[in-house]
Order: sequence, then C-alpha cells, then structure tokens
Amino acid sequence: MKLLRYGPAGSEKPGMLDSDGGLRDLSGVIDDINGATLSDDSLAKLRDIDPASLPVVDGNPRLGACVGDIGKFCCIGLNYSDHAAETGADIPKHPILFMKANSAIVGPNDDVMIPRGSTHSDWEVELGVVIGKTAKYVTKENALDYVAGYCVVNDVSERHFQTQLSGAWTKGKSCDTFGPTGPWLVTRDEIEDPQNLAMSLDVNGKRMQTGNTSTMIFTVAEIIEHLSGLFTLHPGDVISTGTPPGVGMGIKPEPVYLKNGDVMDLTIEGLGAQRQNVGQDA
Repeated sequence: MKLLRYGPAGSEKPGMLDSDGGLRDLSGVIDDINGATLSDDSLAKLRDIDPASLPVVDGNPRLGACVGDIGKFCCIGLNYSDHAAETGADIPKHPILFMKANSAIVGPNDDVMIPRGSTHSDWEVELGVVIGKTAKYVTKENALDYVAGYCVVNDVSERHFQTQLSGAWTKGKSCDTFGPTGPWLVTRDEIEDPQNLAMSLDVNGKRMQTGNTSTMIFTVAEIIEHLSGLFTLHPGDVISTGTPPGVGMGIKPEPVYLKNGDVMDLTIEGLGAQRQNVGQDA
C-alpha cells in the first residue's frame, strides 16, 4: 500500500493511492496515518479495503508529511561510504546519530526556506524508515519486522550552523522546513529489499546526487538494532538513514549551496518523488 496525508498544513486527512495512482480518502476508516494506525494488524485491515470503495479525492491537493504526529525524527550521518569520502570523514565505527526537530517536518512538495543569515544550505536525499511497533533491544535478524514502511526524506542541512555554531549537528538540521517527508509511506511488503533502492536528487534540473542504498555502511536492520539498544523506538518514529554522494558541500573546487529560486527534485525507487521550491526567510 501507499498511504499518504493530504490537505492544508495542520489539517491533513489520511488517504491511500489506488491501482491507477488516484487518491482515495481514508478519513472514514482511520483518523490519521500515525503511530496508532501503523501496527501490522491495523495495516492488514487497511490492506483488505478495496480502494475503489473509498471516496475519490478530486483535484491536486497539497500533500503533507506521510506520517503524522511523528514522535522522534532520528537521523544517521555519514552512512554512505562514498559520501563519507567526499566530505573527508573517516568511516564511522558505529552509526552517527543526530536528531532533527519535529518542527522542521513539512510536506514533500512544500517550499524549503533558507534561514535568515544562511549561506550554506544544502540538500540530502535519504531513505526514511517508519517504525510500526515498539522496538527495544531488537536484533538485526528481525529488525525489519518492526518497520511499517519506507518514504523519501530530504535532510536539508545548513552546514555553517551544523559545524561552526559550537554544538551538535542538530543546529544545522532543524531549521523550519528542513524535513520534507513523503509523498507517501510505502508499506514494507512492497519493498523487497531496502538495501537495493536507486535514489537521486536534482537541483534546477541538474543531477547532483545519484546513489543506491546498497552502499550504506550500516543497513536499515543494523541501524534499528543499534538505536533500539540505546532507547525504545515507538510506532510513528522516523529514521532518516543517510545520504549518498553529491551534496553541495562536497563539490570541488568550490562548494555549491542552495539559493532563493532553486528547485530540488528527489526520487527513490518505488517510493515516489518530491519537488521543493527554495525560498528565503526575510
């Protein structure tokens, strides 16, 4: 299934895609796509519904983040060997964890706003993992059983804030609009192997990132094992699993960063596409 949330920001309704890619309304069945509706049992009930029996959503409504009421937004840094190389960083021995503030989360096609004073805002296409049931001390052998589904995430990053403002990476990762998520949550039964998904990101029509989740240093299962050994993962938590090479800070001889008027296009195989126009906070 492909589950989504549509409507004005803060008033999104749950929906699903039908076999023709049409949007169907789920609000008569569930209140939202969130932790309370992502269990295996709940998803099985949704899977039994004939999408053709659901009301059609006309027009082209705004899409919100594909998960509502996200509890934790966990992000993994330097998790692609080729991306670590382009930044000059050593291969990490354990997953590098930072958190992205939930106030950064926006819809997949909402505008991304460069913060006031920013000159180093950057792009990062990433595989998002949505937790479907409580995970504590999970092993990598059964870790994927705790996944409700997958989605596209743009881990937008302000590199000066991230590295020069004396603190954790979270400072440069949590600016408003820096977490486009969606367009939809693709349930895990549709993704045969999360470690073999092609991904890309274009800026103004120019390909900047081309990668595949096969080059992850730590797999989705290994990340879940590691994090669940540190703290409990709850239904509706999202893990953004790192980015392949081609980010702006890695461009030689001089880095390239986002500017007002730019357009970002992101895709991950089987998970859909995002497009964000870049604006500038006054």
